[in-house]
Amino acid sequence: MTETATTLPRPNGAGELLQLLLDGQPRTRAEIAARTGQSRSTIASRLESLLAAGLVAPTGEASSTGGRPPATFAFNPAAWLVLAVDLGAVHARLALTDLAGSVLAEAEEPMVIADGPEPVLERVVALGRGLLTDSGRGEDLVAVGVGLPGPVEHSTGRPVSPPIMPGWDGYDVPAHLGESFAVPVLVDNDVNLMALGEHDAVWPGVQDLLFVKVATGIGAGVISDGKLRRGAQGGAGDLGHIAVPHVSDAACRCGNVGCLEAVASGRAVADRLRATGLDVHDGRELVTLVRAGNLEATKAVREAGREIGAVLAACVNLLNPSVIVIGGLVAEAGEHLLAGIREVVYRRSLPLATQHLRLVPSRTGGRSGVLGAAAMASQHVLSPAAIDAGIARELAR
Repeated sequence: MTETATTLPRPNGAGELLQLLLDGQPRTRAEIAARTGQSRSTIASRLESLLAAGLVAPTGEASSTGGRPPATFAFNPAAWLVLAVDLGAVHARLALTDLAGSVLAEAEEPMVIADGPEPVLERVVALGRGLLTDSGRGEDLVAVGVGLPGPVEHSTGRPVSPPIMPGWDGYDVPAHLGESFAVPVLVDNDVNLMALGEHDAVWPGVQDLLFVKVATGIGAGVISDGKLRRGAQGGAGDLGHIAVPHVSDAACRCGNVGCLEAVASGRAVADRLRATGLDVHDGRELVTLVRAGNLEATKAVREAGREIGAVLAACVNLLNPSVIVIGGLVAEAGEHLLAGIREVVYRRSLPLATQHLRLVPSRTGGRSGVLGAAAMASQHVLSPAAIDAGIARELAR
């Protein structure tokens, strides 16, 4: 369908105008005016502000229909930077990206989230400052995005009773990091950001997607109608604490019994195998055993996949996604986990819901969390109001 002034919102500032250019397609002043219904003088003024801030750049000339060829302009994602932080139970990954999510530099190291917020976040600050210093563009940082391995109240950025994060409940993560970086800090559950990162990087055309992380815990991120859905209090996607059919005696750290996490997480599977005499203590060692061809470990991972599939089948019937992405440490065991999940999902879900369903491994190479954190931060700073404020800041330098 041809876009016209009647099918697009009428921009009232530089930030609104930029929304029309975020797709990266070069446009002339005349094309922008035709799409917005604004006068050429207004368009010129808004473009001038965006050009001065570096958010829009000239891209050449359009074909001439007579006379001098008109200049074209497009969004310049390299103008500003965001810092993306993905914190897991035992790792930290940081990335410095542009506004389109292109990774410019990154750092990763072991880090134990149970050590508490202050030592963990101070180390994040040190790593982030190092990336900014090495880039030579510290003044271009406009936002920080953070993923945490537990429930988060997104509106405040505070963790809410996170099971594997002692000392983090209610901690003001944005305030702590904001003292060091002096930019907006946005925080969300790590699986939500993995869903966002996988969607933006691999499946941008898919409207309905589930991302399932299988690691120390189990969780899901929900993309519906092309947007991340957090639920009323940010608790959507807590897959790991749904009761598994026919399991009633497995104690979960949440205080209930029979939860999926207590049955099929990397820790739960490793605990069961260790009870049989195998020397395995966590999900990473479990994956190593599977890759080495250990039959008992392989059988246990496949059975864990079946248990996950039993819960996912209900999600498929309820949400009808077109893609389910399986990620997290235990997913690195390969097709054994996926095979168990597929076996039950396709058997237990309604035919209409699985007719075109794709169940696939993550394709972001462990980067889904930082890519999602970068996308969350970029979406915030690219909102019309934030753009106008950012331009004012740039012009005041």
